[in-house]
Amino acid sequence: MAYFNNKKEPVEDVETKVWACVSEDCQGWMREDYSFEKTPSCPLCKSNMEREVRVLPELK
Repeated sequence: MAYFNNKKEPVEDVETKVWACVSEDCQGWMREDYSFEKTPSCPLCKSNMEREVRVLPELK
């Protein structure tokens, strides 16, 4: 579909697996597909991380 007048094509939101920091003081998270370790530590505060599912814009 063509969009005119500098309008962007809408980005679809999908359920995405992420790693989220378990520390209450930290908001760190990363997409699971972009982590290099099986169980990463938070890059911001070095705490443990756990798996979650979030609804995020799809990356192509």
